[in-house]
Amino acid sequence: MRASVYFLHGEKISPAPRSVTPPATTAGALRALMAGPSRYERDHGRATAIPSGTTLRSVAVHRHVATVDLSGRYDDGGGSLSMRARLAQVVFTATRFPSIEKVRFELDGKPVTAFGGEGVVLNRPVGRGDFEDLAPQILVESPLIGDTVRTPVRVWGSANTFEATFRLRITDAAGHAAADVYATATSGSGTRGTFDVTIPYKATRSGAGRLTAYWNSPEDGHAVIEDTVPLTVTR
Repeated sequence: MRASVYFLHGEKISPAPRSVTPPATTAGALRALMAGPSRYERDHGRATAIPSGTTLRSVAVHRHVATVDLSGRYDDGGGSLSMRARLAQVVFTATRFPSIEKVRFELDGKPVTAFGGEGVVLNRPVGRGDFEDLAPQILVESPLIGDTVRTPVRVWGSANTFEATFRLRITDAAGHAAADVYATATSGSGTRGTFDVTIPYKATRSGAGRLTAYWNSPEDGHAVIEDTVPLTVTR
């Protein structure tokens, strides 16, 4: 089945597609996360803060909390941003599954209450809200990097923008805007909400394109780009 793993685009969380085998879908997604981004994903700016060689020892889900046990390599090196980023990558990947709301961390079988040399506090299960600063203001969760899309395309995710409004632009292989529409999340202005829209578009040429999520500055109207998703856009 299709799952999503969360890498970094710049310093923000960004999902990528992976195939996992049921029933161990959460474990499969987390192992795929540990393997890092593909060459295509790296070529499009995706990276990971998780140290190479980190392995998943086990994952168990109870009452919507996943206890994720990782090898000790997971907390090697890095400052506070790197530590929080690698925690966020695991949390966002695990909580993509509807049965999981929060994550409790273990290293080599031992519960973690303070993570890394920076002492990130983990004395309770943590969820996506604990890493709001590491999510772009518009987080596109579908379509995903490398997907092939056809009109109309369903776009969904979450956003925390001024008055919950923003824009979504689809660019075709000729570099033309095939669609550029307003969208509205269920909440904004400091509270993250969800959005789910279906966008018809008119491409002039099939091939490599992209989806851009952005908002217009209320001060001078310039476009503030929050997320870009490379796609194959078909006519």
